Amino acid sequence: MSKRPLIGLTTYRLKSERGRILDGLMPPYAQAIQDAGGIPVLIPLSLDDADFAELRERVDGILLPGGGDIAPIHYNGDEHGKVYGISPERDRVELGLTRQLVDDDQPFLAICRGHQVLNVAQGGTLFEDILDQMPEADQHAYFDHPDRDYTPHTVEIKSESWLAEIMGAQKERPVNSLHHQGIKDLGKDLVISAVAPDGLAEGIEIPDHRFAVGVQWHPEEMQAKDTDMANLFRAFVNACK
Repeated sequence: MSKRPLIGLTTYRLKSERGRILDGLMPPYAQAIQDAGGIPVLIPLSLDDADFAELRERVDGILLPGGGDIAPIHYNGDEHGKVYGISPERDRVELGLTRQLVDDDQPFLAICRGHQVLNVAQGGTLFEDILDQMPEADQHAYFDHPDRDYTPHTVEIKSESWLAEIMGAQKERPVNSLHHQGIKDLGKDLVISAVAPDGLAEGIEIPDHRFAVGVQWHPEEMQAKDTDMANLFRAFVNACK
């Protein structure tokens, strides 16, 4: 019997009710990896570069999850009043890790913030706030909606992309939307694989990489009810075998 792929998931810092600092992650990410046949392992932010080099040799793939904003200094951006949740430790870990994953052709899936991390790691830029800075932008920040699988808009899946191959022939599909930032200038070697009705890049990938896919929506919140979203995690875990 073959071993199930070991998938590392980066974490974020938060405070407990008693004020203690924790490294954690919302359960649907790990559950989606388990449902797809992988074994999830949470990665603390305290590891140094040597630790991460050894970790990447032991895991079969990496998932970069959602969370707070990337510090604008990493993409020559500007300070903005709506930027929130900056974590220097997480920026250091995820940007450095992503560059190594790209260079080493190691499989990874990047979700929401992770999608933006991939773009920034490849030299791309972001809108610090979509509604303030992107011409004719639609609302994308549905943080207050009670259902995280609520789908306020569709995305157009580009043909001849990994997303099209993974998620089937249907060109447009509804997605959830839990972000206020997005891709402005596309990073090196990336191609756009999905676009929102207002033109925002919602899917990116590196075509000649083993598996390097970023999505702006949250498929982990949809995969229990949506076969196409579950297939995205299955394709990622299979690429890690």
